[in-house]
Amino acid sequence: MNERIAKSRTRSMSYGIEEHLVFSRKIVDGAGLSDRILKNRDLIVAAEPFMNQLYGFVRGSEFFAILTDAEGCILSIIGDDEILKAADELKMIPGAFMDEAHIGTNAMGVALVEQVPIQVSGREHSISAYYRWTCSAAVIRGENGGIIGTLDLTGYIDNVHPHTLGMVVAAVNAIENTMKLTAKTHVIRENAQFIESLLDSIQASIISCDISGGIKTVNKQALQLFKTSEKQFKLKPVMRYLDRFEEIVEACRSGLEFQNEEIAVFGLSNMAYVSVSAYPIAGVDDQLEAVILVLRDVKKMHKMANEIMGRRAIYTFDQIIGKSRQIKEVIEFGEEVSDSKSTVLLTGESGTGKEIFAHAIHNNSNRRNKNFIVLNCASIPRSLIESELFGYEEGSFTGAKRGGNPGKFEIADGGTIFLDEIGEMPLDMQTRLLRVIQEGMVSRVGSNSQFPVDIRIIAATNKDLYEEVNKGNFRLDLYYRLKVLPIHLPPLRERPEDIPLLVEHFNQKVSGSINKNVMEIPEHYMAKLASYDWPGNVRELENIIELMLNTRRMPELGKVKTRENEVEITTNETSKASNAYTGVKKLEDLEAMHIKHILEETAFNVSSAAKFLGIGRNTLYRKMDQYGIRV
Repeated sequence: MNERIAKSRTRSMSYGIEEHLVFSRKIVDGAGLSDRILKNRDLIVAAEPFMNQLYGFVRGSEFFAILTDAEGCILSIIGDDEILKAADELKMIPGAFMDEAHIGTNAMGVALVEQVPIQVSGREHSISAYYRWTCSAAVIRGENGGIIGTLDLTGYIDNVHPHTLGMVVAAVNAIENTMKLTAKTHVIRENAQFIESLLDSIQASIISCDISGGIKTVNKQALQLFKTSEKQFKLKPVMRYLDRFEEIVEACRSGLEFQNEEIAVFGLSNMAYVSVSAYPIAGVDDQLEAVILVLRDVKKMHKMANEIMGRRAIYTFDQIIGKSRQIKEVIEFGEEVSDSKSTVLLTGESGTGKEIFAHAIHNNSNRRNKNFIVLNCASIPRSLIESELFGYEEGSFTGAKRGGNPGKFEIADGGTIFLDEIGEMPLDMQTRLLRVIQEGMVSRVGSNSQFPVDIRIIAATNKDLYEEVNKGNFRLDLYYRLKVLPIHLPPLRERPEDIPLLVEHFNQKVSGSINKNVMEIPEHYMAKLASYDWPGNVRELENIIELMLNTRRMPELGKVKTRENEVEITTNETSKASNAYTGVKKLEDLEAMHIKHILEETAFNVSSAAKFLGIGRNTLYRKMDQYGIRV
């Protein structure tokens, strides 16, 4: 008797296995069997085709094949009907344990202990019921080398061939290789799913393509961006979706960076540009083989940039100070028309709060969470106003930024654009603005393509635009397009009852911002404030309060003489201004104080102040921005 079999017989006797035993001492069914089958599902799936193949070799020879788990529990059985009937009578069925402890010496039980392929025949079995059979079994190992089951081929003793065990071993090798391949396939699939999920979780559109433009992979965001399916998207080369692909490939081939370039896209009705970054994939001999493109929605990027840069409306109607009938009527009308998409034209003298009112209209509208873009038409040089408003393509003019640049209309898409001092806009720009209002389409400078924008336009001026029309300085058709919802802000002198409220408001506000204590204002001085003409309106009042808090005295209200657009400050006022500069050390502080003083004296008429200072109006605007002086 084989030495391994002899050891098995000895172990079987120690387990109390007797010769007359017929059935395994442990058989599970129901939920217990279902759990084992589910646990060993991958083994069963991998072994099934090879068990069928093995049985095919011995079909009609009264053999049956058994698959067990690592504990010897039968998971699957296949064979000729007659011998299966005999096995069933001995309860060699799924759920029966074929290990030595429960049925004694047999090929499956010995193989599990000795961990070698083995054949057990006739009286080598522990129980007499198996004397008529020969069993050939081998263990099945998993990917980590541990035993996960056995495969057995059993037949009548007279029909067994010496090569039967070899057939079982060959089948086991095939099962193990299949399971290894399946495991690798699972890993590859899991990795692919992980990468796919990772790409889909990135809030950017990602496309990979070969250097000829053939699309290889695309993530969910890209499909949503182009509103198509993966199958349809891959039918076309990437050049059908994006401009400048040849330039991208050349940059990747040359080792040059291609980052955050704004590129035109095709086939999208609601978008004209995306921000593109390209990353090369090298193949054999480090030659460029493919390119990964990362696309980001320019509008979303602009929105994020605007949030960072604070391009948000600040003021609300609740912050507009006043109880007079005039201001209440204006506020009520502003609130009423806030949600309209119609254009608003704010008129009123300088300093009446037109920009604050524009903020309030935006914040009271359904666009309150979108961009609020301010453009002062008088502060931008004529040569730049077109590119500021509409943006430009790369190379459209000398000094144009690489990749082009979006304009104010493009950035404001979905929100509101406030065009201050609209009366200063050049006539040719008025024509383009009229087209934007009529068609809702914008085209960058140097581009032939147009794209839609959804914008609420609020314009403001301190000029009589109709008079400007008669002078030939303003288009009549644009005038009527802007004046759909006209709002005239009353000058401060027409609402004197609001002056005490404004004085109290600025007293509290300014004192906090300059770290000074509030001042108590005598009744006689408040009466003087209430009776003053306020040519600079609310802005002039705020400046007077700031001067009062800084000097801790009640300043004399300024007097301005105007003659043929020339501003002449009285000697008395100039003397007072000189005294105010006493103690100033830095030249830039002196310049800032002087500019502010002249602006106050000219009622914040920028043109008059610039002329008095002997500088251009644009230069004055730049200096005002530099020193934080509000217009």
